[in-house]
This record gives sequence, structure tokens and C-alpha cells, in this order.
Amino acid sequence: MKKTSATFVILALLFCLLMSLPWLVPHCGALALVGLVPLLVMERLAAQNGTKHFWWWHYGTFVVWNAITTWWVANATVGGAIFAILANALQMSLVFGAFRWVKRRLNGILPYIFLAAAWIAWEKYYLTIAEISWPWLVLGNAFAETTSLIQWYSVTGHLGGSLWVWCANLSVFGLMVALSDGRMARWTSKARVAAFAGAVVAFFGPMVWSAFCRPKAPEAFAEVVIGQPNFDPYHKFQAYTQEQQDSLFLSLVDSHVPEGRPSLVIAPETFTSRFYLDDIPSNPSFSRYQEFLRRHPDATLLFGASAYNETWSYAAPSLLCYDLGADASGRHLWYTSRNSAIVTDTTGRAEVFHKSKLVVGTELTPYPKVFVPLEKLFGGNLMGKCQGQKDVTCLHWGDVPFGVAVCYESVYGEYCTKYVRKGAQFLAVITNDAWWGNTPGYRQHFSYSRLRAIETRRYIARCANTGISAIIDPSGKYLSETPWWQEAVTYGHVGLSSEVTPFVRYGDITGRIAVLLFALLAVAAIVRRRK
Repeated sequence: MKKTSATFVILALLFCLLMSLPWLVPHCGALALVGLVPLLVMERLAAQNGTKHFWWWHYGTFVVWNAITTWWVANATVGGAIFAILANALQMSLVFGAFRWVKRRLNGILPYIFLAAAWIAWEKYYLTIAEISWPWLVLGNAFAETTSLIQWYSVTGHLGGSLWVWCANLSVFGLMVALSDGRMARWTSKARVAAFAGAVVAFFGPMVWSAFCRPKAPEAFAEVVIGQPNFDPYHKFQAYTQEQQDSLFLSLVDSHVPEGRPSLVIAPETFTSRFYLDDIPSNPSFSRYQEFLRRHPDATLLFGASAYNETWSYAAPSLLCYDLGADASGRHLWYTSRNSAIVTDTTGRAEVFHKSKLVVGTELTPYPKVFVPLEKLFGGNLMGKCQGQKDVTCLHWGDVPFGVAVCYESVYGEYCTKYVRKGAQFLAVITNDAWWGNTPGYRQHFSYSRLRAIETRRYIARCANTGISAIIDPSGKYLSETPWWQEAVTYGHVGLSSEVTPFVRYGDITGRIAVLLFALLAVAAIVRRRK
């Protein structure tokens, strides 16, 4: 028993090492192609030895993996980090536990196909309809710092990367099993060649495919100026007034704005606070921005804002709004909070996009009919009360439509394709990654923008409050970048394109097939008699 436990510990640690390095160390994505093998070997040994309570082994392994790769969330919220790690690992374990149950009902390779399909179907659920969503460790994200291997994401999206991970791992594991139990010795030479050839194709085929996938040349170029003001988000309102923040940012970018040529100046997420949408022209920040644009008449400004709408009514217009008090007649003043992107130019127009994919807890109260009454029961504002925008829309820089992913939205691949289907010729990402400190968190978040560039074949202008602001080309290469925790400006050209990739046109086919296959095999296991 002690020997078995020691073996499990070694295999679990090997799994955690191989599966964590792609998220922590650049250019280590290929390790994920064998990283699941130790877990599969551990499960096979448990099945052979009749190990009881093996669930705790794989759940503990997933907890450690989640903790190693996403511990940095604790810098923003300790409770949120603990919940994210334990809950995400639990869902992984439920998928793995379902696979072990199916193994008792289906023979051969079918349970392993079920495992891959169920895992990808769960990732698909996380990326689309789940209200409590934390898709940071989608397996296809393992290649975010190894983009030369995944140019074909323009066809499949990053769930195609998850499929690659499973195919490679299961091929290697299948060969190991065939060698260990002696079945390979009974195979014909043609069968051996076919088995090894299949494993080689599963492992290296996508790498070869990637070499032949290249984006089309841009149809035109446009200049962007990206300002990184480097404000500490925990203390910026204690250290600076909004007027001082505006002045510091505008002074930072002022000398970099080209004269006589159109340019887009970009400020980060929630740069402007208390931005009331009911009367935009009277907002002091907006007035300062207009003064800046009058000095640079060819410039357009994109900035993030904590935006609010006010409504007078006797009852709350929605479950998720704040009460500002009542007047003599008993009417209450309610305001709705939004995390927004706003673009303006010298005409004084203000085009607004409200963030749609909200962060659970800080911005979003999931299942409000359940959690809002619980909040009232415990007498506090325990969760977020932002409201998002249902339909994705583009903003406009002159006559050029572009999409703006606000922070967390850049993690969602299929969601970002909606901007392109609406006509976006390039993408912008505005974010504030300083909440996590100098940890792997901000680097991981930056690398996911590189995946979105490949999937949509769009240039991306990424503006962060501090590290990493950059211009990313459609192959996922960053053409410029700013350092961490430094006031900085980066500027250059983004290409404009109307190319429509297969992933944009057809969506996530990999995920849809996985859901169908998962459902079919689940039904087959249910109706099959127990072995």
C-alpha cells in the first residue's frame, strides 16, 4: 500500500509539473502533449489494484495543478482564489470521475474517447453559457506562449488545441499500455507501423499544419498610441484625484500623438471613474479629453470608464442596481453600474460599449434570483452589481469599425469572433492587470490576447494600466510591448483586415462535436449493463 501511494505521489507531481510549465514558462506548450500521461497511468494503476477512494487522489492532483498555475488570484481576493481553485478542480474531478464510471460499462478505447469529449464539452460550457465561469486552464491555452505551433487556431479556435492535447496524450498512453501488457508483441508489423505512425501524426501533425497557415496581408494600416499610466489600482484614488489622473495620462501621450495623421489614442480599462452616461458632455473628464483632442484634431480617444446610468422609480428597475435614496414622494434614485469602453473625437460624439463577460463576484452576481436574496439575508453587498451588454457591437474610429474586449472578455475565443462578424477590422483590449501584482497572472492574460489574434487574424492593440501593453499581429507575435510597473507609451501601426477565418465563420466546431460525442457515449454507458 505504501509503495502504491508513493507511486501515486510521484505521478501526481509529474503531472503537475508538466501541466503547469506551459502556463508559467514561455515556449513550454509542447509539454502539455505528454502532461496528461502521468494522470492516466495513475488511474490505470488504481483500477488494476482496486484502490479505494481514488477520487481524493485525482481531486488533490487537480487542486495542486490549479493552485500552482492560478495562485496569484489571491493577490486580489484570497477567498476568490480559494473558491476558484477548489471549485475548478472539483469540476475537473467530476469529469474524470465520470470517465472512471464509463470505464466500468464500456470497453476498449471508448471510455478514453468519452474522457476527451467530456473534458472539451465542459470547456465549451465554461466558455459559453456558464454564469460561474473560470476558463483560465482550458487545455488549448497551454500554447499561448508557443504560437508558432498553433497557427491553425484560425480554423479550430483554442478548443482545437484541447483536442490536440488529448489526442497526443492518449496516443502516447495507448502505446505505453500496449507495450506494458504485451499486446504489441502480438501485433503484425503493419499494425505496429500503423500505431506508431498514428501517434506521430497525432503529436507532430498539427505542428506541420501550423507551418502552412499564415494570415493574409492587411488591406491598410492605421496608427495607434497606447498609454500605460501605471496607477496602483488599490491606491490610485487616494494618491490622485481623477483630474490628476487625466492630466498625467494626457501629458504622457501628448508628445507621441502624430500631427496631421489620423491616430487612435488608447487609455486602459476603468481609467475614468464615476462617468455618468445620462449627461456625458458635463462630465469633467470628458471636457478635459475634448480639450486634448482640440490640440490634436486628427486623433480619436478610446478609454475605459466606470459608467453609470441613473433612474428615478418607486421600485428597483432590476435586481442588480444600487439605491441612492428616496425623495419626498417616495421615489428612489437607482443607478446601474457598467464597465465600459468609450470612443470620442473632436466632433464631441461618445460611442459606448459595455463589457459583457463579467468577472464573477467583483462584477457579476451569478443566478441573481438565488444570490441577491442571500445577500439581503446576510446584510451586505457580497457580490458584483455590474450590468453587461447583451449584444456585441463595434465602436468606430472614423469609418473603421473595431471591437473592444474589456479585460476578462479577451479570455473567450468564440465571444471575440462576434466583433469580427460585426465588421471589426482590428481589435483592441483594454484591461487593468495590476490587481495581481508582479505574478504570472498578468503575463498569462496578455498571452491569451495572442490567441485571439490568431483565431480572428486581426491586429490587436492592447492597453493595460500597467504591463503588458502591446501591439500584436495576426500571427500572435507582439510587435511592441511595455514593461511591468512602469509608466510607458507604445505606438505603431495596426493592420486593417476584412479576412474572415473559418473559426470566425463557422464558430467552435470542435466544441460542438465534443458535446455531441459526449452525449452519445454517456447514453451508451447508461443503457449498457454493468460489466
